[in-house]
Amino acid sequence: MRQSGDELEGLEPAGNGWRARWFDIIFRHDAGPSRNFDLILVGAIFASVFVVFADSTQAIHVRFTKLLYILEWGFTLLFTAEYALRLMVVRRPLAYATSLWGIIDLLSILPTYFSLFVPGSQSLLVVRVLRLLRLFRILKLTRYVQESGHLGEALWRSRRKILIFLSVVLTLVVIFGAAMYVIEGPAHGFTSIPTGMYWAVVTVATVGFGDLTPVTPLGRIVTSLLILIGYGIIAVPTGIYTAELAAVFREDRHAAINAGTVCGRCRLDMHPPEANFCHRCGERLEKEGSL
Repeated sequence: MRQSGDELEGLEPAGNGWRARWFDIIFRHDAGPSRNFDLILVGAIFASVFVVFADSTQAIHVRFTKLLYILEWGFTLLFTAEYALRLMVVRRPLAYATSLWGIIDLLSILPTYFSLFVPGSQSLLVVRVLRLLRLFRILKLTRYVQESGHLGEALWRSRRKILIFLSVVLTLVVIFGAAMYVIEGPAHGFTSIPTGMYWAVVTVATVGFGDLTPVTPLGRIVTSLLILIGYGIIAVPTGIYTAELAAVFREDRHAAINAGTVCGRCRLDMHPPEANFCHRCGERLEKEGSL
């Protein structure tokens, strides 16, 4: 089965009536009520993340402590209600709770509740660390971007090639790090092979912190060679990923055309086979075999 970012995969409504209606509103993104629900939720996510950023600024935190506290609890209760509603409208709540999206939803609300059980001034640092988990709300945004599934699938399909590429880079880092340890030695800061490997990583990535620099002519020649290699290999993983991403889009386009999911009004033909409405104009899609 193809790796996909579709959160509907494996989920079914808990029954008929209000559960089925809310299932369509919450989990589907191609109808009017669903789009309105998504827009409201996306706005709440952005606003909640802005509150986290503002609360991390000391001047704002001191001046608006009470307001930020109220807003944070308001967003937490909102996302808690959303999470509970998602569990109520699916046939298998545990399956959703243990899915990627369920875990992200849970992590986005837990820190605020944890702060209630970590009292004491000496524990404030722990609370601030826990608050960072609220940034998982940003990841909730990806469920509203259709192309997020394409990005994840392309990354999954290119994993072996990228792993081989990283193995080659690691080999180069070990070789050049050991060589610089021998050439420059502890007198010039290369006190060990791991230190030389750190220098090689910084050099091959063309970052160049400057905390370790070669002094001997041979060391400078080796450094120049590694910099040229770095410029040559930086584009490799990008090319691998881009090729896989293009393949994913071609396959989806071909599947959409074969499934008859071309919009009759605006002629957009990039819809997934399960789409019922056009993502551009909202027109109902006429599929092959439909009456």
